Amino acid sequence: MLDTLRDNPEVVWGFALALTIVLLLTPGVGRFARILGVVDEPGEGRRLHVRPTPRLGGIALLLGIFVPALAFLPLDGTYRGILLGAAVATTVGAIDDFRGLPWWGKLAGQLAAGGIAIGFGVNVDRFTFPGFGSQELPDWFSGPATVVWIVAIMNMVNFLDGMDGLAAGICAIAGTTFAVIGLSLGAPDAALLAAIVAGACFGFLHHNFYPARIFMGDSGALLLGFLLATLAVEGLVKTAALATLVLPLLVLAIPILDTSFVVAKRMKYRQPLYEADRTHLHHRFLSIGFTQTRAVLYMYLWCVILAAAALSTRFLPPRPRGDWDISNAIISVTIGLAALIASVYIAYLLEIVKLANPRVRRREEAARRDREERRTA
Repeated sequence: MLDTLRDNPEVVWGFALALTIVLLLTPGVGRFARILGVVDEPGEGRRLHVRPTPRLGGIALLLGIFVPALAFLPLDGTYRGILLGAAVATTVGAIDDFRGLPWWGKLAGQLAAGGIAIGFGVNVDRFTFPGFGSQELPDWFSGPATVVWIVAIMNMVNFLDGMDGLAAGICAIAGTTFAVIGLSLGAPDAALLAAIVAGACFGFLHHNFYPARIFMGDSGALLLGFLLATLAVEGLVKTAALATLVLPLLVLAIPILDTSFVVAKRMKYRQPLYEADRTHLHHRFLSIGFTQTRAVLYMYLWCVILAAAALSTRFLPPRPRGDWDISNAIISVTIGLAALIASVYIAYLLEIVKLANPRVRRREEAARRDREERRTA
């Protein structure tokens, strides 16, 4: 890996340049947002901050990503489409930050960004999954499936952006992981863009970690979601020969799981899918008494463990040449078990798994007694 990195120094330079630009520009973008009145006021509901905080951090992220991308990436074909789609995604998010958009307007913008990526050749035409081999997708299905994937990840990152530093940190870890995997798969351009995304997120995290001085807003969340979704297709699915579907699902597991739980609950209670609420994983952490910092660090650790599982899938396959490698198998199984245990623990801690959870039983018993007391009062 070090030799590959030495052969592709622009990956390091892209990361460093993106980090520096976002680190330096974000305070100015915050002041500009205050002048324009694009400020998130404290309030009830799902808002967690206690002081007015400017949005539009996505503008700093966009500049921090575009400058090194234009400097180091080839601007023909696929990556031109990715950058153009990213600009559209950021514009849609910025309009929503400024004036607000109805859900259908935001969705139309997301579909437009995804359509641009498809038009420039970003599409899932096949995938590989352990036990099923390589599966080719028909042309009539691959385009719509890719658009659904891109729009879904954009919204998942947007949903995740509900706590100081959470979305930026998770995207930084995901971008770093994609860069490492992309380099190992012989996809230096995808690795470079992933490293640029990671550098921009780390630079923004300096200003966005609790207590946040600026929010990325929809402009930043849609930008990062779009880039991670397209990188998962261009850097992993198109190049990996083994478990291509597993890698992005592991790296992006937290926003995927968070959105899945929320959507399932809203469907269960017949609530609109596009309305904000406090049922996300990070809100569950707060409801059981965690501080914002502790909750975010738990989510970071969980994401790192899942990313390690993805890396072990890539670098430590149990059968690298068709024969079993015992040491690889032991390490991979150990990391896989750690990821499984961490996921089950989080599900238990946040009361997603309610079976035999004494805290849930105590809470439900207290609620039952409270209802009985109100009836008899």
